[in-house]
Amino acid sequence: LVTPAVPTGKYIASTQRPDGTWRKQRRVKEGYVPQEEVPVYENKYVKFFKSKPELPPGLSPEASAQAGRPDDATLSKAAKRNLKRKEKRKQQQEKGEHEADGLIQALEKSSLSGGAGDKDPPGASELAAPQPACGAHGDASTLEKSRKIKNLRKKLRQVEELQQRLDSGDIKQPTKEQLEKLGRRKALQEELQELERDL
Repeated sequence: LVTPAVPTGKYIASTQRPDGTWRKQRRVKEGYVPQEEVPVYENKYVKFFKSKPELPPGLSPEASAQAGRPDDATLSKAAKRNLKRKEKRKQQQEKGEHEADGLIQALEKSSLSGGAGDKDPPGASELAAPQPACGAHGDASTLEKSRKIKNLRKKLRQVEELQQRLDSGDIKQPTKEQLEKLGRRKALQEELQELERDL
């Protein structure tokens, strides 16, 4: 009786495919390296450039480590401007935080000192309401007002252009929307005047 020879060597175990079927186990030669594990070939130029430091020619690694922040003399005008802006923003944020803390403390004091049984005179609620005239709140409110003023001026310009086109005869039959826009002219002017007075 002859027994079949058992093949010797290395085997890759059977694996399951994404669709659920199975791959057979495979026998491979000694020293086989799977394709995924084979290192990518790099020619001598690629190896040379990878081995080079990423510093400018002539600059030693010690000198680059010592240079933390560049001097003002080495910075361009734009870089200097950007640094100044960043510092200014930091100062404004710190200033805004301090003013906000002061405002909160003032509000707490005023709310604690106010009597519960007193009847306020008419119009006292407007006087007692805190006016955001300083700090971050003041900047935000003035910024918002300036945006509104800009938008109102733009709308007024559009209304004036529409009126000129009607007067010159470019528009024979104005639409409903155009007539409404012309009708809002006085209200826009009044609102603009109020905002400019507040600013």
